[in-house]
Amino acid sequence: MSERRSPTIRRRRLGAELRRQREAAGITIEVVAEQLECSASKISRIETGHTTATPRDVRDMLRIYGVVGVESDELVQIAREARQKGWWHPYSTVLVGAYVGLEAAASSIRAYEQQVVPGLLETEEYASAMIRAARPDFSPDQVAQRVRVRLGRQSLLTQDDPVDLWVVLDETVVSRPVGGDEVMRNQLKRLVEVAELPNVTLQILPFEVGAHAGMDGTFTILSFPEPGDPDVVYAENATGGLFLEKSDELQKYSFIFDHIRAAAIRPAESIAHIAKLVEEPLWKWRPRGSLWT
Repeated sequence: MSERRSPTIRRRRLGAELRRQREAAGITIEVVAEQLECSASKISRIETGHTTATPRDVRDMLRIYGVVGVESDELVQIAREARQKGWWHPYSTVLVGAYVGLEAAASSIRAYEQQVVPGLLETEEYASAMIRAARPDFSPDQVAQRVRVRLGRQSLLTQDDPVDLWVVLDETVVSRPVGGDEVMRNQLKRLVEVAELPNVTLQILPFEVGAHAGMDGTFTILSFPEPGDPDVVYAENATGGLFLEKSDELQKYSFIFDHIRAAAIRPAESIAHIAKLVEEPLWKWRPRGSLWT
């Protein structure tokens, strides 16, 4: 996982370059599809990085665009690399492979979370408890698989070229005892420890803020080291999530994140608050089964 590049980001970059070459040649998707005897939707999905193109597909498309020689050979090689399997491939039935592939290639991640600790910061016990509660239909093996993947992803924070992570947690996240008292206290300790890494910034958005810019839901903004790889927003929902890549969408979520972190407690104060919760957790203030007394 120390390799910053991933098959997912190679596929995305290849698609963008193929689209650029097609537009430069003044050729429509429909014309390409007709010449390759395939559907226009296949060409569209290749260009958006949602479908892996074979080296032969790429060579044939470039021939149509009049691209030959070294430039063609380089793109065909990228097509070969994009077809390699990422480390997460064996777990493709239990996670969003496209997201993990983008995450593995990201240079920075900005995230707002409303309900749970993000996977990159979870302890094994917290992750297991959260997955079991959120997906009661899962077998023990399915839960264990998901936990292994989450723990594997965490090496992004400590590898030789670690990702820069900035997370804003709604106060709800540190107030609900997922897995019970001991599990949650250990999770809070984990947050304090991880926040000491120079590449991790953690903030709490307190209840007292009231209504705020992030009330529409949890999201993550992934940025990449190469200028040719634009940011991606991943907005989570119950069915998995939605990838947003249009410039106006990216601007909107960057604007929202800036407002959220401006409203949140400063990083040092946030960590002090979490450390205090380890000793005096909010869930201990009220008897179980009572809302306000």
